[in-house]
Amino acid sequence: MSFVLCITGASGAVYGYRLLEVLSEDSELDVVVSSAGAIVLKEELGKKVEDLKGEFPQVRFWNEKNLTSPVASGSRLVKYRGVVVAPCSMSTLGAVANGVNNNLIHRVCEVALKERVKLVMLVREMPYSRVHIENMLKATDAGAVIMPASPGFYHRPETLEEIIDFVVGKVLDQLGVEHTLFKRWGGGR
Repeated sequence: MSFVLCITGASGAVYGYRLLEVLSEDSELDVVVSSAGAIVLKEELGKKVEDLKGEFPQVRFWNEKNLTSPVASGSRLVKYRGVVVAPCSMSTLGAVANGVNNNLIHRVCEVALKERVKLVMLVREMPYSRVHIENMLKATDAGAVIMPASPGFYHRPETLEEIIDFVVGKVLDQLGVEHTLFKRWGGGR
């Protein structure tokens, strides 16, 4: 399985980082971190993109300005199982919903939509403005799956990691990736 993970400048870099950990275990993974995403990674997790490259040498990292990356091409991306934007800033959502293509993240999302590759956008903002909601509807109508980073609590999490894993597990469910990150409703994992 191959995936593209895009990390943008919304708060919640931990979701992108945890997806990077899980998806890189058993999948081919390409990662694009926006310049704003790099700032948030540093602020929230104390990690630079170079740190991630050292931690995950098996992962292909692409600069957001590299529009000649293989993942920018529909003939390549069609072979991928999915694209995840986590966290997804409202500016990234707006660009994708309105067909604005300013960087590799926007391009990958645009290509995913046109090639019908699963696109999951883990939006991280609150409250939502009407513009945010309209952009979520536009992206949904175009084929994206919009997921707010809203954890459930029926599994009775005891740690912050369990709350994060619930959200990440729901993203993995959308991608069809088996996992045991949280206890499912009804008792089983």
